[in-house]
Order: sequence, then C-alpha cells, then structure tokens
Amino acid sequence: MDPADPYVLSEGEEELMEHLKLSFMQSERLQQHVKFLYAKGGMYKCYNSNLLFHGCIPLNEDGSFYTYRVDGKSYSGKAFLDYAQLLARQAYFSPEGSAERENGKDFLWYLWSGPYSPSFGRYKMATFEKYLVEDPKSCIEAKNPYYAYIGSAETCKKILSEFGLDPETSHIVNGHVPVKTKDGENPVKADGRLIVIDGGFCRAYQPTTGIAGYTLIYNSHGLRLVSHEAFSSTEKAILENRDILSTSTIFETVQVRRKIADTDAGKKIISATEDLKLLLAAYRRGYIKEKNDVREYRLIDIDNLL
Repeated sequence: MDPADPYVLSEGEEELMEHLKLSFMQSERLQQHVKFLYAKGGMYKCYNSNLLFHGCIPLNEDGSFYTYRVDGKSYSGKAFLDYAQLLARQAYFSPEGSAERENGKDFLWYLWSGPYSPSFGRYKMATFEKYLVEDPKSCIEAKNPYYAYIGSAETCKKILSEFGLDPETSHIVNGHVPVKTKDGENPVKADGRLIVIDGGFCRAYQPTTGIAGYTLIYNSHGLRLVSHEAFSSTEKAILENRDILSTSTIFETVQVRRKIADTDAGKKIISATEDLKLLLAAYRRGYIKEKNDVREYRLIDIDNLL
C-alpha cells in the first residue's frame, strides 16, 4: 500500500475488481432477483391492516420521528420512506449516466449502511473493525432508539397512525430484528402490536437467537406464530428422519371470522363491482354508445346477479 495514495489499487486488485464487476453485471440469476425486487418490493407495505417493513422507523432519543433534511426539505416517518422508495427506483429505472440515476445510486449506499437509514437501523457498520481491530469497543454497532421503543404500545400505535392504519386493531410486522429466544425474549411485543418474524433464520444469527426464526401465519381466525428449530444436517434428516422442528403459538384470535370482503383484495372487488354497476347504468341511460359490431344485447338487472 502506498501511504501517499492508500486507495490506489494494484494491478492484481484492479483485475480482481473488474472480474467481480463483470460477475455481478452478467449474472442472469442476479438480474432476475433484482427485477423481482423492484417489481414487487418496497420500503414498506400496508396490507390487511398490517404494516410490514424490514429494519425500523427511525426515531430520536425521546421517541419522536427522526427528521431528515434533503435538498432543502424535511421528511420524517412515512414521508421519508416514500421519498427513499422513490430514489431507490430512480437508481434502477433512470437512464444510464443521468443525474437522477447517479443520485439514486448514492442514496442506495446510504440505505445500506448510513446512520438513521430505515433499512440499516444502526449508526455505523463495523464489519471492517470486526475483522481487523482487536479492541471490542471499536466493533460496537449502536442501534437506533427505535429498538428501545418497540416494546411500547404507545410508540407502535403512533407508528401505525402515521401510516394511516387503525392503531387499535392493526399490527407491525417487523423484520431484521434477531430475537434472543434462548434468553427468554418474546417475538410478540407491545401488547401484541408488534410481531418480529426475522428472528434468526440466517445461520449466522442462530448462536445468538437459539432458534432458526419465525413464520407468521395470518388467516380468517387470527394470528399464529411458528418458531423453527435450527436445521442440523442433511445426513440426520435422512438417517434419523429429523427435519426442521416447528412449534406453533396462537397469540391472537378474532371473535368473528374475517371474510374476503374485510381484506384489501375484497375491497378492490367491491370497488370493481360498484364501477361495473355505474357502467351498466351509463349504458341503460344512453351515455355510452353501443359499438357498431354489437348486433344484439339485453339489459340485465345486476341486482339479480349478485
């Protein structure tokens, strides 16, 4: 390493970096995954009165929403996640070489490891220190105050209200939070307002958590959380007929079963039905003309069809 220019790469390092770059850019499987991520993914999702996100909603030490100053504007809570989602898509869909694409790419780096990033949830990434520095104090990755407040029902209600959900009946489904089950920690927090589902599925977290994560099952009867034991080996699974062991815990039931009409999909069906009724009424009153190729049709009372 040249002390006068420590960031310059040697010839071998240049060759290695070029090889890694080509491997990423030419990987068909990786491109499929990224396209799927941008087609289906988002910074958060509101679904059937549940708020789902990976990471956290950044808070200040007093529990208030952290405020970002970007391009002379202020964002906090849901507004910042909407802004972050816009820039993340801008990094992928904007024309190559455009200012929008470059700005979006820079912002992706911030989302990955920046302080107060909702996807990262910590103040710094200490991977370098963990590998090369012996002092354990240098390896500390302090978490956002959000993680100190997730046990508070009032904080969870405030977050749910921020996203337009009913704080009395809705839930937060939170990923990226290892749950130390072996130490007695419960993945259901804040009086059932928050459920952690990413509690250690990654093998690297399993010595800390003691299990292999959780699966949330949500149906018309209520909510059920399934905890999974770590998978030991393929050999044991075959010879001893031991697969992944799971334990199911029902932690919330509803007195009246939820029907399709109560779901987001059901609301879309109801909306589409109302649109069809209006369309039929427009035909009946002559606001919409028949197409020339339609020779015969009958007016149908839609109420008799429902």
